[in-house]
Amino acid sequence: MSAFLLRRAVSQSSRSGFLAKGFSTAPPSVPRSRKYLKTFSLAASVAISAYSFGALFPHPYLTFISPRPAPGPPDPSTPESIAYTEALEHKLQSLPLLTSHRNQPDANEWYEARPYIKMAEDRRVNSLTAGALRGPGKLAVPPIVRSRDDESEALIIAHVGRGLCGHDGIIHGGLLATILDESLARVAINNLPDKIGVTANLSINYRAPTFADQFIVVRIFLTEKRGRKAMVSGRVEDLKGNILVEASATFVQPRYSSLLSNSMVKQAMGEPEPKSSAPVLLAEGMPPPAVKS
Repeated sequence: MSAFLLRRAVSQSSRSGFLAKGFSTAPPSVPRSRKYLKTFSLAASVAISAYSFGALFPHPYLTFISPRPAPGPPDPSTPESIAYTEALEHKLQSLPLLTSHRNQPDANEWYEARPYIKMAEDRRVNSLTAGALRGPGKLAVPPIVRSRDDESEALIIAHVGRGLCGHDGIIHGGLLATILDESLARVAINNLPDKIGVTANLSINYRAPTFADQFIVVRIFLTEKRGRKAMVSGRVEDLKGNILVEASATFVQPRYSSLLSNSMVKQAMGEPEPKSSAPVLLAEGMPPPAVKS
């Protein structure tokens, strides 16, 4: 009996080995080189797709690494420059932010002004923001100012072009400081006794890069006024409300201010227009937008 069981066990073992060798159901192994080829092809496809998408729709922050080249500011007297300036003025006047501000419930407590519009040419040519930096590709159009009647708050909208950059595509921090200095000064000076003042202190914190070729919004607030001093704060935002720069400043009225005329200061800051009139436009022949009275 034992011999019979031994022969049966050997027979079953031989049969199992035969099946394992000739009729295995395990899948054949894929060559390692083919696996590497598939991985490489997939990685290459993803890389090419990402590069193509990035080239067509680059993220703004990529301008830090590889800014796109752009032509310099054009001659402002050419027909193309004039057409560009007129189109930019139309765009400024139709901005949803400006339209909303003109039609807000307390709109009758605000007035509108355009700095530099009424400055004489012989005065304007030697002004930094009204002359040297004026034109397509720079400060193409005078900003629009919306200011409270009590001069406690102001909103200013300006356009900054590609010719105002430090790093290509990014507006120079010194230019933003200049814009803030003049914007803060407007509110501060209107709160000084003789409406004449100079910058005593200016503190600036840069929060995010300001990209070129866009409208920026400057919001200014009076924080304190005391005799010949006025303290103000403000910030620069993009049209989405993202804070780009924050600032605070102190302006002081000179002791000899009574001997000076503030007429040029008023022209530079922009004198209030009658509230019943249409907005002041840069170019003649441009129809004003509908404004709620």
